[in-house]
Amino acid sequence: MPNNCTISTNTFPLMSRYRGPRLRITRRLGDLPGLTRKAAKRSYPPGQHGQARRKRSEYAIRLEEKQKLRFNYGVSERQLVRYVKKARAQEGSTGTNLLKLLENRLDNVCFRLGFGPTVPGARQLVNHGHVTVNGRVTDIASYQCKPGDVIAIRERKCSKKLAEANLEFPGLANVPTHLELDKAKLSAKVTARCEREWVALEINELLVVEYYSRKV
Repeated sequence: MPNNCTISTNTFPLMSRYRGPRLRITRRLGDLPGLTRKAAKRSYPPGQHGQARRKRSEYAIRLEEKQKLRFNYGVSERQLVRYVKKARAQEGSTGTNLLKLLENRLDNVCFRLGFGPTVPGARQLVNHGHVTVNGRVTDIASYQCKPGDVIAIRERKCSKKLAEANLEFPGLANVPTHLELDKAKLSAKVTARCEREWVALEINELLVVEYYSRKV
């Protein structure tokens, strides 16, 4: 397991994730708190025709909603398809189930707790072995956190230093009610499943489900 205690937030892991300019994505799709903390100076989409008013097709609208999920949570298309299939197999609304599956990823939980400045930053924190789940080092960013799990920063000086620095300026101000954070101990407990109202991303998940209705 790597012992590297420095984390670059400018790169993405493999699995066909986006590695280009993040503000270019937020200019096209809107605010994505999990992708970047920076705000674009220009409000219109990038490109030569970014300021032109165009009527978007229903397909384009659904595609954009799907892309919001992909970029905000930093998952590949293949991963997102798997989450959609899993969400369909569960009881209740497929769209809500999909959001909960993404919110319960370990990298996203670490981001929501403030351990990482963004989801990519939190993912690298996990991948580099700085995070424990129930007392055991867990370097699988896609791990599904469940009620009762205790998420903590590893008992190492460099691990604590990274998390403490990120907690000074968290990406989101409020910790969801299903997470109980102990900043002094750099640990948290998952007390329940994430509720739809605590999803920080402005998204119409029904359009995402409709996008995949004929593809999956």
